[in-house]
Amino acid sequence: MNAIRQSLGILMGRRPPALQVGAVCRCPRSGDVVLITSRGTGRWVIPKGWPMEGKSLSGAAAAEAWEEAGVEGRVHESEIGRYRYDKEQDQGWSIPVEVRVFLLETDRLRPEFPEAGQRRRRWFSPAEAAARVTEPGLKQILLALPPVAG
Repeated sequence: MNAIRQSLGILMGRRPPALQVGAVCRCPRSGDVVLITSRGTGRWVIPKGWPMEGKSLSGAAAAEAWEEAGVEGRVHESEIGRYRYDKEQDQGWSIPVEVRVFLLETDRLRPEFPEAGQRRRRWFSPAEAAARVTEPGLKQILLALPPVAG
């Protein structure tokens, strides 16, 4: 049924959402998570980006965590959730995007990383992080994080 609905949507001029991957970077001791600011609006977000050739989806999420937040660690292979948002384009319009989210247990936070001069990053409890992000689906993912093993 879902495939039929998607096909009908394409015929009616609606496209399926584009796919991105994201990482919830969590401290394995405290359970706190890293949020970063987006480059365009300065909103608090998780590191995310497009799938990468030659990398699994979780591997691409880990690469985004490094590039955008300077986070290194162990990424879980199974996604912990998905959410949707509208990604603003330079041309002034937006496209629907579905983000598949992976948990990354943070080992190290580097002071220097590719986008260090373009973003701020900060640790938040999952509840504080959920209050700072705007996407309802991401709020739910953050609030549903499993407790840290300890």
